[in-house]
Amino acid sequence: MSLTQDIAVKPISGALGAMIEGVDLSRELDNRTAELIHQALLDHCAIFFRDQKMTPEQHIAFGRRFGTLNVHDFVKAMDGHPEIIVVAKNEGDTKNFGGGWHSDVTYLEKPALGSILYCLEAPAYGGDTVFANQYMAYDRLSPGMKRMLDGMTAIHTARHVYGPQGRATLDYTEHLKAMKVIGSTDAEKEMEHPVVRTHPDTGRKCLYINQGFTTRFKDMTVAESLPLLEYLWAHCTQPEFTCRFRWEPGSVAFWDNRAVQHYALNDYHGQRRVMHRVTVNGDRPV
Repeated sequence: MSLTQDIAVKPISGALGAMIEGVDLSRELDNRTAELIHQALLDHCAIFFRDQKMTPEQHIAFGRRFGTLNVHDFVKAMDGHPEIIVVAKNEGDTKNFGGGWHSDVTYLEKPALGSILYCLEAPAYGGDTVFANQYMAYDRLSPGMKRMLDGMTAIHTARHVYGPQGRATLDYTEHLKAMKVIGSTDAEKEMEHPVVRTHPDTGRKCLYINQGFTTRFKDMTVAESLPLLEYLWAHCTQPEFTCRFRWEPGSVAFWDNRAVQHYALNDYHGQRRVMHRVTVNGDRPV
């Protein structure tokens, strides 16, 4: 049975992010509640919930209210639930998953709309996730830089992360034993996306490059592209564009991957952290 839930939306920073109160994500959401949550996501780019208890089936059901779900090509899924990846780090691991600024799966033709991360175990301290608003990153560029970037295309690939010699494929084998990454030549594929994306729901422009998967500009070499890319990567993640979320067991984060980058901080060595993630499929950037 689905019932309308009265929710409260409370911003947590000046750049992005809002806490959502008064909703139980384990229950089937009625259309009105789902619409309010979706609007909060569009308004605040990343939304957060506390004190939730979801089974894998309920987590999947919540994600499906916003679209079809992605099955990750290179990370082993939860047994019996291919839509869920278990994002974990054990006490003896020194690497973590997502430990650098990125947007999820931008190497796909149709990258993610967003991801929904649910915390089961959190360290006593550390392990926060930082989010960066890419609308603000675009808006703060000079008029001349905007004019130049508006017509440019970037090349995205998973090669350096999930290729046979990718850093995740190699590092996680020894340093992140809590997860299994499957290196593949499929990660060699390249995808073209606009450097400046127009959000399909808000109509706003945002920067759409990230250090994790963007390697160069179309019709340019890596060496030629790197100076501008390094400038943009640094510009995109200025502190004024960010918010930081402290995890607790039962916390949930839902971010708009089309307008947000994120960074999972790896500052909790010797402690365990376990999350479940579903990723909602999106459309081709324009």
